[in-house]
Amino acid sequence: MGIDLNHIHLYIIIPPKYAVSKVVETIKSNTSKALKIKFAFLKRVYWDDKGIWAKGYFVSMVGINEKIIKE
Repeated sequence: MGIDLNHIHLYIIIPPKYAVSKVVETIKSNTSKALKIKFAFLKRVYWDDKGIWAKGYFVSMVGINEKIIKE
């Protein structure tokens, strides 16, 4: 995991039987719910159903590292 000013980088291995989009959706959904439980003020800030995470994500199959992502 890498943390930047306004985003995080998760390095995970996803078995081929799982769709990357579904894994990302699950991670974003579960962490959003957990953060809203832990930090109650987030419910007031993010009052709609869109969640706290941005819509997009970046995926690379192999050979990516923090330096390449920043470039």
